[in-house]
Amino acid sequence: MKNLKSLVILAFLLAFTHGWAQKKKQFKVQTIAFYNVENLFDTINDPLKDDEKSPMMEIQRDRSKIYEDKIAKLARVISDIGYDVTKTSPAILGVAEVENKKVLEDLINHPKLKDSDYGIIHFDSPDKRGIDVGLLYKQDVFQPHSFSKHPLYLYNGDDKRVYTRDQLLVSGVLDGDEIHIIVNHWPSRSGGEARSRPKRVKAAQLNKRIIDSLQNVDKNAKIFTIGDLNDDPFNESMKGVLKTKDKREDAKGKDLFNPMEGMARKGLGTLAYRNGWNLFDQIVMTAPLLEKDFSEYRYYKAGIYNKTYLSNKRGRYKGYPFRSFSSGSYTGGYSDHFPVYVHLIKEVK
Repeated sequence: MKNLKSLVILAFLLAFTHGWAQKKKQFKVQTIAFYNVENLFDTINDPLKDDEKSPMMEIQRDRSKIYEDKIAKLARVISDIGYDVTKTSPAILGVAEVENKKVLEDLINHPKLKDSDYGIIHFDSPDKRGIDVGLLYKQDVFQPHSFSKHPLYLYNGDDKRVYTRDQLLVSGVLDGDEIHIIVNHWPSRSGGEARSRPKRVKAAQLNKRIIDSLQNVDKNAKIFTIGDLNDDPFNESMKGVLKTKDKREDAKGKDLFNPMEGMARKGLGTLAYRNGWNLFDQIVMTAPLLEKDFSEYRYYKAGIYNKTYLSNKRGRYKGYPFRSFSSGSYTGGYSDHFPVYVHLIKEVK
């Protein structure tokens, strides 16, 4: 009789365990990424832009072949970002250093990306170099319903405007969830970090105004601000203006969480300069993306896409990003920046 009771208990436990295993939670994963594609200019001189000084226009021979190779290399990188987890390219990708919409059309029509059916959101900005930001998105996953450009007004000592990139705001629905993306390319460190710092502080203030406007409408707004900020996560623009948190548990209410800060403190970076690394390419998000209710998309993890093929293999710059242009020549590389990404997860009901 005791053996019979034991068998009944064992059968119950096996049935319970089997049922629990069958009910194990499953998740969908989407990738949001950013990539500074390093001077993606076409081969045609635009009389309305100062594109003669672009690396592409400085090259005199085989310009079309070089352009095609540059497009192919970028398409390979984009198709690879997040693939190890999602088995597909990013759902949303912010880009910087693109000349116009045409270069983005050439990029998404490359065979490596064509099946992803990317849409494009792009505005021409007043940047003196003729470079813009833009957004690529998979049209079957993300449906934008509004987008706008936000100029950054900077002035030099004699009150003449300094023209730079606009900030691009895109709002839409990612697989059923409302999200907002701000794509940035903040002013460079030309003239030195300290001298140029006020420009990036101004860029951060503009960014904060955009974020505040969205949170005033919806305090639980899911907002990503992504881009090449030309500042590290612990600089004044980030810690003083945006007041980013580096630990997810510290981000509450309308706070911003920056997963890149911890990476930067470990010495990781997205670009190298004078034997040091900087993590200028960042993805920052609002606190509602950190909640534990996975009925909606929530933050899972972040990373720098720095696979070995994106780095120099030898020489003085071994390990640095394998860039496309140097000293007026095409080097055959990808970009002088590594891409960054975040994975979002959502429970499958």
